[in-house]
Amino acid sequence: MKNKLKTITNRQYGILLNRASDIITDTRAKIVCDIDVLQASAYWRIGKIIIETEQHGAARAGYGDALINRLSQDMTARFGRGFSETTLKMMRLFYQSFPIRQASDKLLNRKNNSIRQTVSDEFEPKLSWSHYCELLKEDNLKARAFYELETMENGWSMRELRRQMDSLLYERLCLSKDKKKVKELSHKGQVIEKPEDAVKDPYILEFLGLKEETAYTETQLEQAVIDNLQRFLLEMGKGFTFVARQKRITIINRHYFIDLVLYNRFLKCFVLVDFKRGELTHADAGQMNFYLNYFRENENAEGENPPIGIMLCSKKNAVFAKYVLGNINNKIFASKYKLALPTEKELDEKLRITEK
Repeated sequence: MKNKLKTITNRQYGILLNRASDIITDTRAKIVCDIDVLQASAYWRIGKIIIETEQHGAARAGYGDALINRLSQDMTARFGRGFSETTLKMMRLFYQSFPIRQASDKLLNRKNNSIRQTVSDEFEPKLSWSHYCELLKEDNLKARAFYELETMENGWSMRELRRQMDSLLYERLCLSKDKKKVKELSHKGQVIEKPEDAVKDPYILEFLGLKEETAYTETQLEQAVIDNLQRFLLEMGKGFTFVARQKRITIINRHYFIDLVLYNRFLKCFVLVDFKRGELTHADAGQMNFYLNYFRENENAEGENPPIGIMLCSKKNAVFAKYVLGNINNKIFASKYKLALPTEKELDEKLRITEK
């Protein structure tokens, strides 16, 4: 065999091996892609028949939930995991949110110069089920359509799609004159060509105090939200005073930065504010508790109360606030701290940005 191989150079064999490997790699990728699309198609169809059954069922309260509950149990018994009530409700929402694209396939008939439309009675997914689950988190229909198109055209993975949504790419594009620059900053994406393509976004300029700059980065949007919260708290007239922005704390040669530090003289405690893009995680809460412990042990003076934290997170089309209490008892917080602090609902109302 070795003698026969001598008639082929190492370079020729390398080309053969690489081409054969490429065929297998490409085919495997297509198989995975086909499976993803078939799964999304199947779940859309299940969502459709759930809606149809609900519409023909009894119009009484709780009927839909009872139907989903029963279907979940029976589907799980028959097919195993993957058919929880939450998943079935997501299938139903999938069907409601992604209607049939009647004119998705337009073919030009050159002979009679007319357009023939191929109409399907079913939605034809182009992305995986995981992609659609991520897209369904976006309530703004124009933003959702934007991310869907970007994902298809740029081949974003589900994680990349989530990253782009968490970075508020759509909002930054809408705020920016230089959309190409924003796209370069995001490393991926398609330039919005015309001003009318950048529809009004949830982040209202007046609310954020932002002027129409050339290009907005994630940090600028983040800082605008922090600016707004700082202004709101200081103007409340309930004892808030400014301490620091980007407060650095160093532990064992590692540096950490807290977005905003205030002090409340009525409560006699520090208030730490930290901003996170995307939904809050246990790790985020853990980091805030780490900051609170540090301040309690290293910054608090004698007689001062334990610090509290405010976590801000950007998700969907708004910014939400969540108190982190550290080792403060909920009852103590409710009876003492809340007297001088806005409620989470009040913070949400101040921070939430609605589309005009």
